[in-house]
Amino acid sequence: MRHLLAIRDLSADDLKEILALSEGAYTHVLQDKGVALYFEKPSARTRNSMEVASAQLGGHPMYLQPNELGIGSRESVEDVTRTLACYHAIIAARVFDHALLEQMAAVNAVPILNLLSGSDHPLQALADLLTIKQLVGRIEGVRIAFIGEANNVARSLAEACVLLGAELNVASPVGFGFGRPMLAVNQVVDPAEAVEGADIVYSDVWVSMGDEDSPDRRKAFAPYQVNSALMAKAPGARFLHCLPAHRGEEVTADVIDGPQSAVWKQAENRMHTARGAMLWLARGKA
Repeated sequence: MRHLLAIRDLSADDLKEILALSEGAYTHVLQDKGVALYFEKPSARTRNSMEVASAQLGGHPMYLQPNELGIGSRESVEDVTRTLACYHAIIAARVFDHALLEQMAAVNAVPILNLLSGSDHPLQALADLLTIKQLVGRIEGVRIAFIGEANNVARSLAEACVLLGAELNVASPVGFGFGRPMLAVNQVVDPAEAVEGADIVYSDVWVSMGDEDSPDRRKAFAPYQVNSALMAKAPGARFLHCLPAHRGEEVTADVIDGPQSAVWKQAENRMHTARGAMLWLARGKA
């Protein structure tokens, strides 16, 4: 049985297959089947894209919150997983602790899909790759500059770039980069260095959901704003952002709302790659 918890769990062929399924024709492989959508963290794009993608495949999405399941408190993780498997063909979860997803997958009752965890965001990386392919015409050899904290979004993107041969430069303040070197990922402090020659410039919020905000944190990130001066160093680049965006903080309005921006294509692709991921999981179960 297949699970999709992190990009690093996939092979390059798996990743290519999911992207192909995201763009291709699809059938009602989930006809008359449920899709459990468990959310410990709220989300606009994740919930909407997953519900619509589930419906496109003929499935019935069901939104679930922690107080309804009592997972790990009222009932064990294993018992909740087995119960949901009685009704649903896929369990998709957006959680704080990645270990919870691993516990659910270990039951091996139905495929588990990571909608976001503290360490990984594979569905965002899938949408990013599909968008890059559509914008540039390829993924291999594309130069991507990620400006900001090396968070779960950056990590999944980095792992995907390694698999498919894209070049990733990550510019972060000291103390906010990856804790260890990552294969084929160039970590720098200067955002101008990361952006030079880039095909794609990518930004994320300075303070992610659940992280602690502080004046010191904002002071550290102030030089990492993606603005017209930074984009001018890569005049042919397109701008991406996983959203939600805070105009005037990590990105200026003239960039995210300007002609180089492709954030709405990227947001739409969350639905297409969610569908592709579920198709891939359904094929593995069959």
